[in-house]
Amino acid sequence: MVQYSQLDRTLAAIADPTRRQVLERLGAGSATITELAEPFGISITGMKKHVRILEDARLVTTEKVGRARRCTAGPGRLDDVEAWMETYRRTLEERLDRFEELLERTKGAPHDQPAEGRTPDARHDAGRP
Repeated sequence: MVQYSQLDRTLAAIADPTRRQVLERLGAGSATITELAEPFGISITGMKKHVRILEDARLVTTEKVGRARRCTAGPGRLDDVEAWMETYRRTLEERLDRFEELLERTKGAPHDQPAEGRTPDARHDAGRP
């Protein structure tokens, strides 16, 4: 079962393009906050705020190494988002399977034919001036 408060934190964290790029960068290996801030041209304080949001969402872990704070991609990364999406994927697949079965059953069925002298539009416009 997905815990929605954690899911909400994760989705809020990845909603920001800067934080998504930080996650991409950390996918290649750990980095200090200073190293993360440089390509974006933002202050270290600004990057610390982004990292804190990612940390709260459990997408990133940080460790103090000397005077620097080293960031690493979190172990569970997007597990809660995947679990939430899986629920909807299964539901959608079930609906599509039922729709496909309906199409197969009605494949050879005769189609509705309009009454003689009436167009298909006339059926829907009956009673209109």
